[in-house]
Amino acid sequence: MTGPLPRARLVLALILSGGSFVPLPGAAGTPAALPQQAYVWQRAWNQPVRDALAQHSADFEGIVVLAAEVSWRDKAPRVVRVPLDYAALAGAKCPVGLALRAGPWPGPFSPDDSVAAFLTSLAAGLIAEARGKGLTPRELQIDFDCAESKLDGYRLWIEAIRRKIAPMPLTITALPSWLSQPSFPPLAAAADGYVLQVHSLERPADIHAPFSLCDPAAAQRAVERAGEIGAPFRVALPTYGYVIAFDAAGQFAGLSAEGPDRSWPEGAQLREARTDPVAMAQLVRTWNTSHPAAMRGIIWYRLPVAEEVLNLRWPTLAAIMAGRSPRENARVESRRVEAGLVEISLANRGELDLSSRLAIEVRWQNARLVAGDGLHGFDLVDGGPSALRFQAKAQTFRLPAGEKEVIGWLRLSAEREVQTEIIKN
Repeated sequence: MTGPLPRARLVLALILSGGSFVPLPGAAGTPAALPQQAYVWQRAWNQPVRDALAQHSADFEGIVVLAAEVSWRDKAPRVVRVPLDYAALAGAKCPVGLALRAGPWPGPFSPDDSVAAFLTSLAAGLIAEARGKGLTPRELQIDFDCAESKLDGYRLWIEAIRRKIAPMPLTITALPSWLSQPSFPPLAAAADGYVLQVHSLERPADIHAPFSLCDPAAAQRAVERAGEIGAPFRVALPTYGYVIAFDAAGQFAGLSAEGPDRSWPEGAQLREARTDPVAMAQLVRTWNTSHPAAMRGIIWYRLPVAEEVLNLRWPTLAAIMAGRSPRENARVESRRVEAGLVEISLANRGELDLSSRLAIEVRWQNARLVAGDGLHGFDLVDGGPSALRFQAKAQTFRLPAGEKEVIGWLRLSAEREVQTEIIKN
């Protein structure tokens, strides 16, 4: 991967800093912003994915797409190939890397047994297929769900795959917990770099337990430790979210990500764990100002796609990538449908999802309310002879950045102007 500084300056920075955090100067002495990339991890290349790639690939220094996933059954490999749209990828306005995901493997590990031969052949085949379709990949990335105790064995695989695909750069993903293992530096040295994944969701003990996708303080500690190791790395930050289910007693019952809604047992209580945009923007600001010399960039998991519900929307991610806390800008819009009939909409013109317990108050003068109703998650609450309120039913109403929703209507006995106000409660 190409870093923000020429190699000679990187070596000098490492010598002077000993691997610690140092400001890395850009033009006119200002800090050089880190390159930012994105994963395209969707397994179905539908039109929204193609549209997202066409519209936003130019906003990234590179993308990495999931090409295949390996699981194991009775120690025999099972491969799911992602039907990549190579025409869309060839049209991307940034370099493209390929990712090979592999599920847990108990061992043994060898550089030349049948398992290693299978993986090296699959890796080479993914690259050959891409080239045959007119795409020249920038790198191959291995995302292996490896136990900490197996890192030495994993290194044998990486050395074998790297020999097979040379001179194609080979990178791996790594967890913060790996950094303290003595076997990790040799593993990192066996690859051309690694991606430090500082996002995850630990199983909450119960409904009252706090949960987060990315602890900013822990992420900064992991980056500092990675800088001390010295191997080149990027940091993966989250854009996604989960719905977490708890049973009637408040105990963890399961979780779901993007895709069809799951059927939960009766009485299930649902909570959402989402990326914190403000915290992620702060991390970007911090690392753009000062980061270890070995840190080569940020990679977002994953590219926003319009149809996704739990992922960040593009206006939000664009603000975060600029190191700026996304702006809130909610507006109420009223539309006269016909004489006396008014439609009320809530529009999110900002960069941050609306996620509060919202109510919209509507007032008028010298007319009587004839009829009305709330829509799309809002109830109509009578407020007296010349006012009413549309109240969100859910504890937390969410309107994504850039979207607009009709929340209700009212009919008055005479044509009148209405005044509206957003109330957070």
